[in-house]
Amino acid sequence: MRVLVTWSSKRGGTEGIGRIVAEALGARGFDVVARPAAQLQRLDTFDAVIVGGALYANRWPADVRRFVNRHVGQLRQVPVWFFSSGPLDDSTDRGDLPASPQVAVLAERVGAKGHVTFGGRLESNVKGFPASAMAKTLSGDWRNPDRIRAWVTDLANRLPEAMPGVPIEHAARSNSGCRSF
Repeated sequence: MRVLVTWSSKRGGTEGIGRIVAEALGARGFDVVARPAAQLQRLDTFDAVIVGGALYANRWPADVRRFVNRHVGQLRQVPVWFFSSGPLDDSTDRGDLPASPQVAVLAERVGAKGHVTFGGRLESNVKGFPASAMAKTLSGDWRNPDRIRAWVTDLANRLPEAMPGVPIEHAARSNSGCRSF
């Protein structure tokens, strides 16, 4: 089974999660391609897709939103899972966090089978405002590789029998945060 793991990551934290997901799936025998969403043009060779985005003010970056909207037809043909990263604390280890409203709408549009939120990472020497201001009190690496691998274990068990989800088309397209192209 050929699986695409794709993401958008400004500072590398979400990419790190995507690479852990890809590595863990590969170790379970899946044929995995791991690439940033901005680098992908075609999805027709994949049997399943995992899409991740870093949360900035509860929103995914534009390139991953564009990816989902551009490929909505193809994503509806395969099983899809979403993951987000971002909380700069241990809240994701204490319980499941729901998808942000924007990510939930995107997930519904493609019929995603599920969504999970993992902790984020913010380096203390990050440049740019507001990240540098946030880093003064919130810097650290809140990603939990064991929790990520546990999610992948569940996912790997479900993948061989997974079917595409049931999409929901929203009348208010602006809820997805991006126009279709």
